[in-house]
Amino acid sequence: MAKYNVIEKFLSIDGEGPTAGELAAFIRFGGCNLACAWCDTAYSIDRSVMGEQLSKEEIYSFVKETGARNVTVTGGEPLIQEGIEDLICHLAEEKELMVHIETNGSVPIYGFRRLTPLANVSFIVDYKLPGSGMEGSMDLGNFELISSKDVCKFVIGSREDMEKAREIIARYGLEKKCLVYLSPITTMIEPVEIVEFMKKNRMNRVRLQLQLHKLIWSPDTKGV
Repeated sequence: MAKYNVIEKFLSIDGEGPTAGELAAFIRFGGCNLACAWCDTAYSIDRSVMGEQLSKEEIYSFVKETGARNVTVTGGEPLIQEGIEDLICHLAEEKELMVHIETNGSVPIYGFRRLTPLANVSFIVDYKLPGSGMEGSMDLGNFELISSKDVCKFVIGSREDMEKAREIIARYGLEKKCLVYLSPITTMIEPVEIVEFMKKNRMNRVRLQLQLHKLIWSPDTKGV
């Protein structure tokens, strides 16, 4: 039976994305194929970090025990976990669940689009901007199959990041394909700078996103 390396599991509010503010069960995996300069979960990058070794049935049981309708599968990078397709499908069989897969944008989501059932699965796809140091790892093919129930997220730390985000959004017509969020690194850029940039460039279908969990708890707090 396949086991997954779960370094955190908890019930909290969804701090960002289309269900921000709603309760969600979080499943965080250890291991990431990127190392962004501003990563706020750096403890999850190292593949050697060991957590609980849980089966898909045990993960599903935890989610159901929380009573949450939303489940966020995150990391690290969830899509590089061995057997992740099986887990996604297992969770998606519960029609009352809304499953969000947070992925760093370097792994092709289009392979997972062929899996069924995925009607209640949404991908929250990052595009790593210049300030992350990881922009060269992005899989731009993801923008071909991203859909209206998905999210494209840009984490912004500078004016250069904002300009590149605007370029990518326009090049791929993302505001017409999916929800688009600009998320500031508040230690590097003031949210008002992004608002002014959005106004100047008439970015009407793009949303500013502040991470609610970092407003409620200390940014360093785990398990929230």
